[in-house]
Amino acid sequence: MDLNAESELPAAIVKRADGVYLAGDATTVSCLAAVSQVFLGSAYFANLDYALFVKLLYNCGPELPPSVTNKPLIRIADSIEPFHPPRRALYKSVKIINGEAEYYFEPVFFEIPDMPAQPARLNFDEFVSDMWVKGIRFGIDAPAVREVIASGRVARIIVARRLNPTPGRDASIEEVSRDIHRSNAPREKSDGKLDLQAFQNRFPQVQPNVKLLRKVPRTPGVRGFELSGIVLEPPVPRDIELSSVAGEGTVIENLRGGEFLVSAVQGFLSVDPASKRLSIGPKIISREGVSARTTGNLQLTGEYEEFGDVQEQRSVEGGNITIHGDVFGIIASRGGDVVLSRNLMGGTVTNADGGIRVQGVASGSVLQTKRGEVTLARAESCIISGTRVVIGEASNCEIMADEVVIKVAEGCAIAARRIEIAHAGPRKQNEMLLYTLVPDISKFDKKIAELQPRVQHAAHEASLRKAEIDAITGQAEVRNYLTLATRLRKRELVLTAEQEPLFHKMAESVGPSLRAVAKISLAMKAAQVQQEQAQEEVNQVQRQKRAVMSGSRCMVEKLTGDVLLRTMTFAPDGPPAYDRPAKEVKAKVRTTAAGMSTIYAGCAGPIAWAPETE
Repeated sequence: MDLNAESELPAAIVKRADGVYLAGDATTVSCLAAVSQVFLGSAYFANLDYALFVKLLYNCGPELPPSVTNKPLIRIADSIEPFHPPRRALYKSVKIINGEAEYYFEPVFFEIPDMPAQPARLNFDEFVSDMWVKGIRFGIDAPAVREVIASGRVARIIVARRLNPTPGRDASIEEVSRDIHRSNAPREKSDGKLDLQAFQNRFPQVQPNVKLLRKVPRTPGVRGFELSGIVLEPPVPRDIELSSVAGEGTVIENLRGGEFLVSAVQGFLSVDPASKRLSIGPKIISREGVSARTTGNLQLTGEYEEFGDVQEQRSVEGGNITIHGDVFGIIASRGGDVVLSRNLMGGTVTNADGGIRVQGVASGSVLQTKRGEVTLARAESCIISGTRVVIGEASNCEIMADEVVIKVAEGCAIAARRIEIAHAGPRKQNEMLLYTLVPDISKFDKKIAELQPRVQHAAHEASLRKAEIDAITGQAEVRNYLTLATRLRKRELVLTAEQEPLFHKMAESVGPSLRAVAKISLAMKAAQVQQEQAQEEVNQVQRQKRAVMSGSRCMVEKLTGDVLLRTMTFAPDGPPAYDRPAKEVKAKVRTTAAGMSTIYAGCAGPIAWAPETE
């Protein structure tokens, strides 16, 4: 290469009197080719700005100011100088191990035939050119090499290193709303004291159009380079989409600041542990159980679904409560259904307006609803009350309800208006007691007793008036006139001209009697109406009495031991007989009281009893 002929230089290199430049608009590939052509042509760049050189060729290193990079020509060296073979011979081979180039610096000499060796010094710019030819085209530690060459000391150093790629950052999702954070601080009571058994905000509730999550876009990595200049691409960062965590009640919106997951409705937040999807709905969903460590006692405003256990001495108050774990504590519902998918062990479940359903076993527990059905697969030593109670197997239980339906009952005390049991008998020391609730009909009997005198009095009055009428109409003159008048009205007789004066005279004679009969007749009819009205009132009360009495019955298909059936009266117009505290329910069905009459006592079935309604 003729270093003085600019026509032989590559197009990307411009040589001027004030230095050597790279064209600012030249591509990286053309710059690399041009530099390689210079080095392979036994030349080097004198006073090379190596940091700028590497930045322009590989875009590696600190960012350059626009005042440098935005120029049409970028100065990289003072000149291009020839690299003569005697000088090249001063540079030894380099050892490359694991991406590092090791070079041994020691004193160097010119080898001239027939003359003693002449000391020489290495040159950094020549070193760059020699390394390029030997395959080291990237990563020279310019400060270290310059220092060793300048000091002339003997040293084995790493002169160049591979630049490993810098991994980028995966896309992520960050929380942007404080509304989705729980507060486990103790809840403050109305009197200002702290309730150490309850958390302040265990289940966050959000309003519509609240930004919940933001996608943080992935950041690409920084490429690295082998010593040969080969590019080492970093791994592509993983991306993530907000749709992967968007559940029901949320929407994805592109807003100022990025892509956000936004609440679409008002409700409670829940996160599915499997899919990690965030949903918003009217139901509270928990998967951690109810305990002193996780939630404390709960007082909830919405529906609640729990996948964990409810521990002892913990309470859950709300509506439409579903528990998938075991319950050892207290469940209190304002309404809706309470569903326990597993077992109720020593706990309490109450519902003000709705049903209770236990799909597992209830043992040593209390289950009460004011209006609703209690359904259990198996109950042991429980106190149960409700509008209707349906149990598969019940043993040693105390039960009160309007209606009780049980397949197998052993050692239970049951009081209800309607009892239907397939198999019943004692269990160990506990008797099998049945109480058919019959209404207290004394008020109906009292009402009938109050109405009967009115009926009898009106009937007596009507009878007296009829006797008076019969006495008057029984007189011969009145009777003859009435007979003649009747026949004339029916046209059975026709009076002659001579007879008509006689008939009118007869009418005048009996006129006062007839007027008295008419007056007495009106009084008799009034008495009859009063009698009918009073009798209808009696009939109405009797119908009410029969309707109230007709709702009670007891049916037991098979007896497996001694069974005792009694009646137990209740006030039909009062609150439900079963609506009482658990202790009272137990005492009521286990204690014999006055007014109870024994209907059946024995072990031979079946039992089919209903009160007589007449």
